[in-house]
Amino acid sequence: MSMHYTTTFLASLTFAAGACAQATAPAAPAQPAAAMRAAAPGAPVDRAKILAAPGVFGAFSTYKIRADYYRLASAERRGAAEEVAAVLEKHKDKVIADVYLTRGFEAQSDYFIRVHGYDMAAVQSFLVDFRATRFGVHSEVTESLVGMTKPLNYITKEKSPDLNAGLTASTYNADPPRFAFMIPVKKNADWWNQSDAQRLKDMELHTLPTLVNLVNVKRKLYHSTGLDDTDFITYFETNDLGAFNNLMLALAKVPENKFHVRWGSPTVMGTIQSFDTVVKTLSLVN
Repeated sequence: MSMHYTTTFLASLTFAAGACAQATAPAAPAQPAAAMRAAAPGAPVDRAKILAAPGVFGAFSTYKIRADYYRLASAERRGAAEEVAAVLEKHKDKVIADVYLTRGFEAQSDYFIRVHGYDMAAVQSFLVDFRATRFGVHSEVTESLVGMTKPLNYITKEKSPDLNAGLTASTYNADPPRFAFMIPVKKNADWWNQSDAQRLKDMELHTLPTLVNLVNVKRKLYHSTGLDDTDFITYFETNDLGAFNNLMLALAKVPENKFHVRWGSPTVMGTIQSFDTVVKTLSLVN
């Protein structure tokens, strides 16, 4: 399987523009998302379209390989990649799934999976089948989060035209990213009880210092309030860890950060790889 990094993230899905935005956000329209589905039965989901569309569900789960997996014969572990490939093939017309190697970076996980689908039940079906593979059976879930994509609510052309233009003009133009991060965010009640105008002001102060990093850090925002025990899942890709560190420092210094009751915990870092590579690497087989 090929490397799965994406070549562009629309500004309407950036963490820089939205880490707060759904208090009054309208529900994503059903028709545009439905129109993004595969054109013919059995055809693979269009990756570029599903990653850009609002109203798409995303599931993030981290896994730790159990020690008893390595007591299986090498021939059994070698066959694990084929089982996972079969699950990907079975569900290719309903979801796209990406995997990241975290072993060596994280103590609580060896890899994490990000799954997108227009139907959350289809995402669940994929994950159930994945857990039934030899590799999945020997993997313990250490974190599981779900969310959905939405349009911008604050940094829009109507509400903040100058910043919106800055977001639109700044696109990723660095080397293909090798690293991915998943950072959950939860806000306190004080945030949600502010007026829309005050939240807009805070989000403008949030967005302005991050614009310089849009050229070398990609980001995507998922809304989770009511779907999970967090409010947002923020996802990043980069090839420049120094730039990512600078982005996080900039976000830590804005007034909006005072409303966080969770930022990370866990922060998950992994390398962007194919399922075949990750399964074989963690199976200790070639």
